[in-house]
Amino acid sequence: MDDQNKNLILATALSFAVILVWFLLFPPEEPPIEPQDDAVETVEGDLSAPPVAGETPPPADAGPDASGPGTGAGAEAAAPADEAARLPIDTPRVEGSISLQGGRIDALRLKDYREENDPDSELVTLLSPVGGAGAYYAAYGWTPGGELGFEEVPNANTVWTVESGGTLSPDSPVTLAWDNGDGLIFRRTIAIDDDYMFTVTQSVENTTEGALSMAPYGLITRRGEPDVTGFFILHEGVVRQSDGTLDEIDYDDMTDLGADAAWGPSAEVVDVAEDGWIGFTDKYWMSTLIPEPGTPFTSVTRYVEGTNSYQLWSRLPTLRVDPGQTAETTTRLFAGAKEWETIRDYENDLGIVNFVDSIDWGWFFFLTKPIFRALHFLNGVIGNMGWAILGLTLMIKAILFPLAYKSYVSMAKMKELQPEMEKIKEKAGDDRQKMQQGMMELYKKEKVNPASGCLPILLQIPIFFSLYKVIFVTIELRHAPWLGPFRDLSAPDPTSIFNLFGLLPWAAPAEGSILALVFIGILPLLLGISMWLQQKLNPAPADPTQQMIFAWMPWVFMFMLGSFASGLVLYWIANNTITFAQQYIIMRSHGHKPDLFGNIKRSFQRKKPAEANSGKGGKNAPKK
Repeated sequence: MDDQNKNLILATALSFAVILVWFLLFPPEEPPIEPQDDAVETVEGDLSAPPVAGETPPPADAGPDASGPGTGAGAEAAAPADEAARLPIDTPRVEGSISLQGGRIDALRLKDYREENDPDSELVTLLSPVGGAGAYYAAYGWTPGGELGFEEVPNANTVWTVESGGTLSPDSPVTLAWDNGDGLIFRRTIAIDDDYMFTVTQSVENTTEGALSMAPYGLITRRGEPDVTGFFILHEGVVRQSDGTLDEIDYDDMTDLGADAAWGPSAEVVDVAEDGWIGFTDKYWMSTLIPEPGTPFTSVTRYVEGTNSYQLWSRLPTLRVDPGQTAETTTRLFAGAKEWETIRDYENDLGIVNFVDSIDWGWFFFLTKPIFRALHFLNGVIGNMGWAILGLTLMIKAILFPLAYKSYVSMAKMKELQPEMEKIKEKAGDDRQKMQQGMMELYKKEKVNPASGCLPILLQIPIFFSLYKVIFVTIELRHAPWLGPFRDLSAPDPTSIFNLFGLLPWAAPAEGSILALVFIGILPLLLGISMWLQQKLNPAPADPTQQMIFAWMPWVFMFMLGSFASGLVLYWIANNTITFAQQYIIMRSHGHKPDLFGNIKRSFQRKKPAEANSGKGGKNAPKK
């Protein structure tokens, strides 16, 4: 591989990086958020799933998002959402409440996370009641079968009574009850652990004289299209695990799902045989329906145009309830932050298959996962994510050093051969085939492999993207401080010449503004300098145009990457600095004295073998 081919590979890689940066700096326009009616409303439509398998489908006006409250015996009057009594939720990590209307878990805030990197900022709100903007809640119920009708099972407007418990906490579950007046008594026991996992146990007691059949279900509803980040490298929407298969569906794709005879015009139904779960995932937060491992269930993704609702269902198999008997089923609901350690523990302790894959690890998951584990380990040991990133950089460079060593030695030899390569080019003239043959003979004679200098660069590309994915996606980097003004490594550099790179107490230009792109911070500036220093150790391209492009590249990237997460820029600075030190030492060990202001200046001229071993008139000169 000659210099031109090598530079072509480098140019291709850099072009790919430039395209990535362009999309990051100028992402597609985010869709407008649908306006929400702030008026108090009852929950019409989330009453029940279609009937159980084998039963006649409901009429068009009896679907989950079309039918109103039941009007038969046992139907409750619909109480306004803000007037219904509520049960408080209070744990070490979450706070909120459960509405007795429908028994919905519909108000939840995360105590450990705030909207802004400010101790006085509002807590992150995950679930919100019906009636406000962006209603987002979890509900549970029963699908009737056989002779049982929708009005005989609890619906979204049923007002439950508290049978036991008060405030829901890890040590105090609550039990809700509802008697339909026709011989069926429904109970719902809700428990929660110290983190983000709810356990919901539904039961029905049959005091009638006949056997009945019904199927329990869980439901998560989001009203209006959620406000998403909008970056193409991040999935936000439905994440679903079905018997070992992971599926992801964006919110805008949910509106184009195929029609289903029972579920409506935009629904996707998947029958899960043993293990699975389904949930909504945002960048940092998630809500997920999780049936007991080993339990078959029907997983449904559904969009309802009439109410602009995005819905997820998990319907369990039909239960037969004989006279005088009670049927019971238990499922779980995860509602909280996508913390790797917490989700991993749920996967291991509760047997939730591949639950850790709810975090968007991306195409390079085989690199992203171990990189994050190493970063998480180092952060646990050091106690600072910034220093952990620097430690991770040292680990990666140590792993790649054997390959890098060969690359730097090859580059040193290539620089040494440049005078002879220039002679071959002059002799060949415009005959490219003759020039290529001459180059190959020279490489073979000197035992130089020009391709060995490209491989470490190519390996750095997926590692760089994987680390960017880790820093951008994982919540462990959110609001993670390093030192001084760097209080959030997932955000761009907060310094600028306007605040003397963090020495003055006022803020830098607003993120995304023209001034922020022009007046960069200290980290992008150090990145440009480190790239320039590293470039000075590499052989200069023979083509003058390529020389000019490569000479400007560090300063172009300095401005382009100014809006990247500061943790990623910190990694790149450390990587460039270590690479420069390694390459400098190796080149010195092979007889070259790098001159940073004149590229690489050879410390000796290539000599013939006889001249190399005998100076003129020296003691080793051959005798006459």
